[in-house]
Amino acid sequence: MAKQQTEVRELQEGSYVMIDDAACKINAYSTAKPGKHGSAKARVEAVGVFDGKKRSLSQPVDAKIWVPIIERKNGQVVSVDGNDMQVMDLETYETLTMRIPEDVDVSPDENIEYLEMEDQRKIV
Repeated sequence: MAKQQTEVRELQEGSYVMIDDAACKINAYSTAKPGKHGSAKARVEAVGVFDGKKRSLSQPVDAKIWVPIIERKNGQVVSVDGNDMQVMDLETYETLTMRIPEDVDVSPDENIEYLEMEDQRKIV
């Protein structure tokens, strides 16, 4: 899996983080002051990039955490067949089959932008 390790204190709203082995985009990030007997804690609330589920995480700010490497790519819709579409990557000219999200209307010869992490893809 394409990921790298970083400290929790370096996370920001809008960036990505791995929670429960799923890539998530951070919606809220807050920290609590260090107490008399403990270190500062961070609370992260995020939504899964590919599944849309809400997840949360509470860790010390100096703990290590995995951050996924998600690539943003461009493609062109080659054909549409029901709920699936064929997309040609504009850099590698590779043809991919992707499911069409319910809230997106696409037509052939249209350029789209999508996120890719390993074998998972999602239209932006």
